[in-house]
Amino acid sequence: MRIGILALQGAFDAHARACEKLGHRTTEIRKVSDLEGIEGLILPGGESSTQLRLLDEAGLAAPLATRIESGIPVLATCAGAILLAREVRSPTQWSFGLLDCTITRNAYGRQLDSLETVSDDGRVPLVFIRAPRIDSVGSRVEVLATYQGSPVLVRQGAITAATFHPELSADLSPLGGVWTSEHPDRNLMGRRGGKEGDEL
Repeated sequence: MRIGILALQGAFDAHARACEKLGHRTTEIRKVSDLEGIEGLILPGGESSTQLRLLDEAGLAAPLATRIESGIPVLATCAGAILLAREVRSPTQWSFGLLDCTITRNAYGRQLDSLETVSDDGRVPLVFIRAPRIDSVGSRVEVLATYQGSPVLVRQGAITAATFHPELSADLSPLGGVWTSEHPDRNLMGRRGGKEGDEL
């Protein structure tokens, strides 16, 4: 499977290595033409506000949204999840509004407070780095894992979003199901939700 990784800023190299371990080919997405021919898409961690600015400068925002709305499987981690959320808090910023959730930036603390732990059910390894928190989800969002009662891994249609970094774990199993065809209904929301932050 050929997976495109948004490579304007952030942790795209780690995602590429993880994809290769799972047997997938990767393409770095830096311009509109890079979206052609990809079968999956990763929006990596980084600084969401910086990524938004770079998307605008590259003319990628609208084509990227169109590609996601087409139903392509998407993995959005940390800043990527913020980009897709319906509503972003602390501070408020624009987002694509394609994932029906409310998310708070840097809710688990800054980088010095980053941690490695496991999900509430002990099944999913979690690597948090200045992580956002999903505060609420809509009825079409499936919660796949929680930490301290808050969703950390969710899915809506073809979009899977994580507030942790699955690509940094030795156990890549949370990534495996993202690229299967076993996704529920792929209908997505189309609502769009600014200071620069530092979530990863």
